[in-house]
Amino acid sequence: MKMFKVGQTGVYPNYGVVEVQGIEDKEIGGNKASFYILKVIENDVTLMVPTANAETVGLRHVVPKKEVPKILKILGNGKKSPSAAGNGSLSWNKRYREYADKLKSGDIFEVAEVLKDIHKLRKDKELSFGEKRIMDNAFSLLVKEISISTKKNEESITTEIENLLKLN
Repeated sequence: MKMFKVGQTGVYPNYGVVEVQGIEDKEIGGNKASFYILKVIENDVTLMVPTANAETVGLRHVVPKKEVPKILKILGNGKKSPSAAGNGSLSWNKRYREYADKLKSGDIFEVAEVLKDIHKLRKDKELSFGEKRIMDNAFSLLVKEISISTKKNEESITTEIENLLKLN
């Protein structure tokens, strides 16, 4: 993965879109390391991530604009994802764990699958509080990243995603 520069945006799993505020060298436990100083755009939380571990922890660049149609296709596709989490017969806590793991992966396509699957599931059964929270988180992560990638406002992306989900 190519290094980030100050001012660039990226995506940190479960936190969403971040801006690189700085790159600092710190000494921790007698070891010197370089850290990205990241500001989470959604809530102004500041994170420090070792530059050497950035890829390992899932820090990645914002999805390229040319990949956005693939994300939208996932959301508009009425088929459940092949994963077991899309199976409504699993207990809510097993589904929750699978959904949470997909969000933690930081993979935007996995996030889209989670949103689509939970949205479909809620038509068949009552969602747990945790599932509702994951659905809201997945929705928010997608809106923010697609908005930045396409340089469109979040309101238009929200409407586009909601319309795609209505097709299912």
